[in-house]
Amino acid sequence: MCHAFAGSIPRGEYFIGFPDAREVIKDKNLKPRARGTFQSPWRVLTIGNLATLIESTAGTDLALPAQKVDADFIKPGRASWSWINSKDDFIVYEEQKKYIDFAANMHWPYCLIDVNWDQKIGYEKIAELAQYAKTKNVGLILWYNSAGDWNTVKYTPKGKLLERQGRRDEFARIEKMGIKGVKIDFFGGDGQSVIKYYQDILLDAADYHLLVNFHGATLPRGWARTYPHLMTAEAVRGFEMVTFEQKDADNQPTHAALLPFTRNAFDPMDFTPMNLYKIPTSVKRKTTSAFELATSIVFLSGIQHYAESPEGMAHVPAFAQELLRQLPNQWEDVKFIDGYPGKLCVVARRSGNRWYVAGINGEAKEKELKLDLSFLSKAKATLITDGEPMFTQQSVTPSNATVVTVKANGGFVLVTE
Repeated sequence: MCHAFAGSIPRGEYFIGFPDAREVIKDKNLKPRARGTFQSPWRVLTIGNLATLIESTAGTDLALPAQKVDADFIKPGRASWSWINSKDDFIVYEEQKKYIDFAANMHWPYCLIDVNWDQKIGYEKIAELAQYAKTKNVGLILWYNSAGDWNTVKYTPKGKLLERQGRRDEFARIEKMGIKGVKIDFFGGDGQSVIKYYQDILLDAADYHLLVNFHGATLPRGWARTYPHLMTAEAVRGFEMVTFEQKDADNQPTHAALLPFTRNAFDPMDFTPMNLYKIPTSVKRKTTSAFELATSIVFLSGIQHYAESPEGMAHVPAFAQELLRQLPNQWEDVKFIDGYPGKLCVVARRSGNRWYVAGINGEAKEKELKLDLSFLSKAKATLITDGEPMFTQQSVTPSNATVVTVKANGGFVLVTE
């Protein structure tokens, strides 16, 4: 199975490489093998203007139809997450309880508990947290190490999902505890046996009503259609990189403005966006707060894990907090409004009768945008842009030439009433 660009790219020519010999797990199968006739996976090209690219669903439409699963447990939503701000040392009981309260206060249905929870909190106390979260209408998602031959990462739980019976025993255990989903990390490439491991996990997770997030993972290839409980996958240089390296923070505006046209065009993307206040490390964020707010709408993920803390949210104006409480958990329609990969992306998404228009500026220069919002011409709307100390809002009437000034590396959100 082809999986990566290999070698240099002379004259813009891309070369496709086969999996590395180490990209195997369990049965050691690296490449597909078949006798007689067989079918290969689809390879999809979306050709057209940028609106075609943003609005097309070809990538998922051509995936295999949905597996038969009990769909009652499949509920998209938003999530709090402590690790992005406080990292490994704070995967402890009290910190996770604080983030459960944070999710409840923001009306977000999930809270993700990350690495080493089995050591630092333990199964018994996790069960206690799950019951506490249930009283707050919040569901817990637990992190796991994928393990495998090529995996040298020591984070735990590790090794519990590798074999089918152990995996099903673990899934049964946490389902009984009230856990709603799993985040599985550090997969070892795209060899045939690794791809089968992904699919085996998805099949077993469905039996135990667990939502799935693949992190440190391959591009999902339309799997969210085939396995509707696959809520998201990383497969991107996401916001956690921004918290580690200044060079990633410097590149974030351009990178983020490229992703809606590339990685996030079809499949759900766990970028973990929206740090509104500041990064709690030595790194200085280059995007504005309105840019970050807009990513909550521009980026698509079945579960959107937000990179904000309770302490950071305390600095956010009440009207922006209320927007984040009322954001839909899923969208019914999308329109491309304006943009160019890496420079600008403005999209409109609809839930019910309400439209949310969001834009991010990937360049370090202020822009005056004239947006064709004529499809909203009979609506009244609220426009949120960058201001002091964080945001400003105003009432607007959308038209075929709605003017929005966007700061350098800035953004905006417009919401119809």
